Amino acid sequence: MTPTAAAALANVLNFVMFALIAAWYVAPWLAAKPRAVAITILLWVHAFRDVALQIFSAQHFGFAVSDSTRNVIAAGDLLGMALAVGAIIALRYRRASVAMLLIVAFAAETAFDLVYSSILGVGEQLYATASALTFLIVAFYVPVLWVSLGLLIWQLCVRRREPLAHG
Repeated sequence: MTPTAAAALANVLNFVMFALIAAWYVAPWLAAKPRAVAITILLWVHAFRDVALQIFSAQHFGFAVSDSTRNVIAAGDLLGMALAVGAIIALRYRRASVAMLLIVAFAAETAFDLVYSSILGVGEQLYATASALTFLIVAFYVPVLWVSLGLLIWQLCVRRREPLAHG
């Protein structure tokens, strides 16, 4: 099996596993929580997207990524992280209108970032040189980001009539 096929297969399998966990366990658990708590929990998953900064060191150890793609990936993840943390802080301090603005901006930015970074990655055939931490991010963390974003959007849509304040 080629490195590209192995990384792609791991990515797909992990996405399926996380989707099953989300549907069977996480979604029912979140439904029992206040809306603000459920959203906060999902935002915390994205609060650690600074792990993408490893792309700068990975590039020096054989991860074949262009400087422009590297910069897009790093900037998108840092912006998503900043919006997630900002929304968590706004929710914590009961600033519902600010929190909602940050949450919507986060969801839009993250959806765009994940799609665009994936397109860039496939275009540059990044799976072929992903190893060590880079492989784990691509195969493990990216599917978690997608699934948690889907759950967050589900929370926003299904529970839109509930107040956005901690109980």
